[in-house]
Amino acid sequence: MHCPRVVHRDDLSISRNCGLTISRNGELALQNRIFQDSFTDSEAHHAELKDAVARLAGKYGRKYFQEVVAKGLQPVELWAELGSAGFLGAHISERYGGAGGGLSDLYIVIEETAAQGCPMLSLVISSICAPIIERYGSDDMKEEWLTGMANGSKRIAFAITEPDAGSNTHKVTTTAREEPDGWVINGSKYWTSAIDESDAVMVVARDGERSTAERSALSLFIVRTDTPGLSWQPIEAALQSNDKQFMSFYDEVRVPHEALVGEPGLGLQQVFVGLNPERVAAAGINNGIARFALEKASQYALDRQVWKSPIGAHQGVAHPLAEAYVGVQSARLMAAKAAQLFDSGEDAAESANMAKFLAAETSLVALDQAMQVHGGNGLALEYGLADLWFIARLHKTAPVSREMVLNHIAQHSLQLPKSY
Repeated sequence: MHCPRVVHRDDLSISRNCGLTISRNGELALQNRIFQDSFTDSEAHHAELKDAVARLAGKYGRKYFQEVVAKGLQPVELWAELGSAGFLGAHISERYGGAGGGLSDLYIVIEETAAQGCPMLSLVISSICAPIIERYGSDDMKEEWLTGMANGSKRIAFAITEPDAGSNTHKVTTTAREEPDGWVINGSKYWTSAIDESDAVMVVARDGERSTAERSALSLFIVRTDTPGLSWQPIEAALQSNDKQFMSFYDEVRVPHEALVGEPGLGLQQVFVGLNPERVAAAGINNGIARFALEKASQYALDRQVWKSPIGAHQGVAHPLAEAYVGVQSARLMAAKAAQLFDSGEDAAESANMAKFLAAETSLVALDQAMQVHGGNGLALEYGLADLWFIARLHKTAPVSREMVLNHIAQHSLQLPKSY
């Protein structure tokens, strides 16, 4: 039977023809059992925001998200509900239909959604593109794209990584050539997430006229995904995610002058407005996954009995979970602080990098221990843990590798000589 890509929901199920089921409130209560603390909050309204997002995402839950991914669908209705509730635009100005909050608010949306078993990488992409457009985009660009991003009707992918450039953005070879009627873009990008589901892609390109042999001058463009000359092909990846990964190709892609974001040649400066939020948002995915894993593990350790006592009564089970909890709470505190610094206009580079680093490391410890507590069940997909592994592992490598994070800390925080 043909299964539509749009997932429809009634009170009990989602697209019954596809066999997708919606979670009941019992799962929601489970996923917020041990993380009801408020010590990571920086604003009075955050407790209400956390509860609202958790309730919305908890209606769907891990089982729903697993089935969407397994069937090659998109969580369309979850995305639409997040948009109509104002959560997708938590960090976007009210002028453009957003909630008028900041990165701290978007972080909560990302973490809470992941904590309900629905880690959505597209939310991380929004943390990059929206701040860049809001600060540097034209009025028409803001009106079209920020408004659409806020309500969920439009999505923008982000294309910066190239096969041979790695972390050295100055080695970007995708070029933009200015002509009387606009710009012409040529090149290719690697790991362009969710471009197949996006209305446009923000492309980082080398501005040939303004670059030198020593240093590239970069420019940013919003390219509609139906533009002639733009194509993509999937990368077969281990990630169990609804957001697929692609190589994207730009073959004489012509865009109007209005597609340029900000000033030509200043793209590197402009893109950093989105890169620190990206690190914090990535931390939100991992901290949410870690919360989900520890919630499941602690409940399992309470319910599972061997020799007439819960396995959680044994220190060999309890202590590793407790240690993982300490790490996760530390990562959440760091992420909350980084978001707060960014929102207040302070330098958040150090804290954002540390937040991403710590969340990646601690979430893998928490997830691994949760799987271990479940024994063989930890590898069974019905328990919802094993297929989270590569999403959590992703953020040790991206959006910036742990090695480059440590390089930044060594150079800028410890004031050691540059090592690369």
